[in-house]
Amino acid sequence: MAGPLEGVKVVELGVWVAGPAAGGVLGDWGADVIKIEPPVTGDPARSFQRMLGGDLPFNPPFEMDNRNKRSVVLDLARPEAREIALELIDRADVFLSNVRLASLERLGLDAATLLERNPRLIYAALTGYGMDGPDRDRAAYDIAAFWARSGLAWALTPQGADPPFQRGGMGDHGAGMVTAGAISAALFARERSGKGQVVATSLLRQGVYTLSFDLAITLRLGVGVQSGKRETMGNPTVNNYVAGDGRRFWIVGLEGDRHWPPLARCVGHPEWLEDPRFADAGARAKHAAELIGLLDEAFATRPLDAWAEIFATEPDMFWAPVQSLTEVVNDPQVRAGGGLLDVPDGPTTTTLPNSPADFLGTPCEPRAMAPELGQHTDEILGELGRGADQIAALRGSGALG
Repeated sequence: MAGPLEGVKVVELGVWVAGPAAGGVLGDWGADVIKIEPPVTGDPARSFQRMLGGDLPFNPPFEMDNRNKRSVVLDLARPEAREIALELIDRADVFLSNVRLASLERLGLDAATLLERNPRLIYAALTGYGMDGPDRDRAAYDIAAFWARSGLAWALTPQGADPPFQRGGMGDHGAGMVTAGAISAALFARERSGKGQVVATSLLRQGVYTLSFDLAITLRLGVGVQSGKRETMGNPTVNNYVAGDGRRFWIVGLEGDRHWPPLARCVGHPEWLEDPRFADAGARAKHAAELIGLLDEAFATRPLDAWAEIFATEPDMFWAPVQSLTEVVNDPQVRAGGGLLDVPDGPTTTTLPNSPADFLGTPCEPRAMAPELGQHTDEILGELGRGADQIAALRGSGALG
């Protein structure tokens, strides 16, 4: 068993990250994902290899989102190539794309056309701003729609500071995961009804949902919630601190009355529990700057490993280290918890981040690294019944690049 979606056929017309991320998750879960790419350059995400700088031998971002897929090159500007794409989609369970809707309509790959040809098809559209509205065809990367327009960048900007930059694909990967989940739900619904449907999400929608805790407050109370400064956080038991060796860690004492006593004991100041300045949540908020300063002084006296041993003596002391990427990939819990995946790569394996779901009854098994551009073109056309002479003629006409 290669996962719960073994036997599901997906045709992906995806570019950059969001659409391919959704296809990548489906591939991780066992689906047969056929990736349609244009000639010569392929998915523009193949250019990440150059963007990362220098003559790099690998393209890790592309490898992450495109493992377990098969690549077919089709020049969709040519009618004969579009006909091959339609044949593939007619035989598929899912068509997945994050290409702009107007472009899909021009190619005859809009939802109405494809569902008329294949009523059982799940048509998955991942857009920048949604299926409707004045910006339905506006170009968007996740930095624009997910990060900036959704309010996330504003909410994470301390007052008077410049907005932080998001990391690569943060919104894309979340939206891709949501798309994979929506496709799976639609496949389940099809088992009952026998009918396909359109499923859709957007980078903007993903950003709004990611920030929904704060946006719900804005909607109900009419106020905006913006990031504060660690030196004046109203609840000092939810804050980050620096140990004596310079390593930073986060304390997560969300329930102040429950989590304040173990914190006071850990730093060797049980008398603070009786101090009227810190006696309850309101007092601690009023004297937050003073208390945070005292905690800073206390934590500076020991290295983080020593504090970890002390924290372990208090069951209600919730905390975590602020880890670098190097520390993350070497964290034994990340590996034990399934966060990393060993993908077959010729005679050996390559380790990559895993998609965030496990299926214990139908376990997933990685099958292959990301394909070379057009690596499976002849194989896939053969599955459509094209012989070697026909494939050669298509290649000669330019339909295959």
